[in-house]
Amino acid sequence: MPEQDFRAAAVIGTGMMGPGIALTLARGGVATALVSRTAEGAARGLAAAGSLARFLAGHGLAAPDEAERAQALLAAASRLEEAVAAADIVIESAPEEMTFKQDLFARLDALAAPGAVLASNTSGLSITAIAARCRHPERVLTTHFWNPPHLMPLVEIVRGEKTAAEAAERVRALMSRCGKTPVVVKKDRPGQLGNRLQHAMVREAAHIVAEGIADAEDVDLAAKTGFGLRLPVYGILEHQDAVGLDLCLSIQEYVNRDLARDAGAPRILRDLVAAGRLGVKSGRGFYDWSKRSIDVVRRERDAFLVEFLRSRRPPTS
Repeated sequence: MPEQDFRAAAVIGTGMMGPGIALTLARGGVATALVSRTAEGAARGLAAAGSLARFLAGHGLAAPDEAERAQALLAAASRLEEAVAAADIVIESAPEEMTFKQDLFARLDALAAPGAVLASNTSGLSITAIAARCRHPERVLTTHFWNPPHLMPLVEIVRGEKTAAEAAERVRALMSRCGKTPVVVKKDRPGQLGNRLQHAMVREAAHIVAEGIADAEDVDLAAKTGFGLRLPVYGILEHQDAVGLDLCLSIQEYVNRDLARDAGAPRILRDLVAAGRLGVKSGRGFYDWSKRSIDVVRRERDAFLVEFLRSRRPPTS
């Protein structure tokens, strides 16, 4: 089907991710309804999406008229049936609970037009399992937006066991049109693609702290000021090719023997959770958050992302 076949969308969920996903679609020229169970919730989601549009315009990541056009394509909706029936693509951004998602997707499958694509923003649940009760699983896939979705370029498109290749390609083209960087994950595996890489790193980082090799602060500094700093322009496998796979092989042969091999979560992580040290939400985790501010950390994250995205924008004539 042609790239322009997505003209109307419904985004279900107006919490952390929904408004940013909806704004992304609207920036791609798709009329998008933000769907919540109540009119008040939908209105809050719409207001949040408008705030994100103004943020992008205020930081030079969208022209003011572009932000206004995107906002004009956004609407609030509390009637799921009507929003889904009118949509060419439905993106669910609801709690990460399998039974809930299976029930919802079975309902969406019955409500949506025959040519509509049904997508989940799940960050790790199996899209094959989510689609298990759908009569048309060939049109069900994952679109995993990374947080914050109005800034992070990556969208992982995950094919389930029965997802049609055509559906994945249609969504890949849509995400490109919306200014995102889509990757297609060909096999539905735990962690998809990005989270498999990320959690392999989490496991080793936790192991380093547990073994007393380095403190948490220095682990994060090594990531932020070392290999992490070049990753946006110098990928993991690009770097290996650049230095030579013979050297890579040699390093892997002796380093891998000493890396963490936990089959499940690392012991230090289990111990911290058992002790009630849950991170920011409890005040302590790897760090003592009574002495740090997560709001400051997030502002620094967003400021860095803004500067990086600005550097990628073509110069205006």
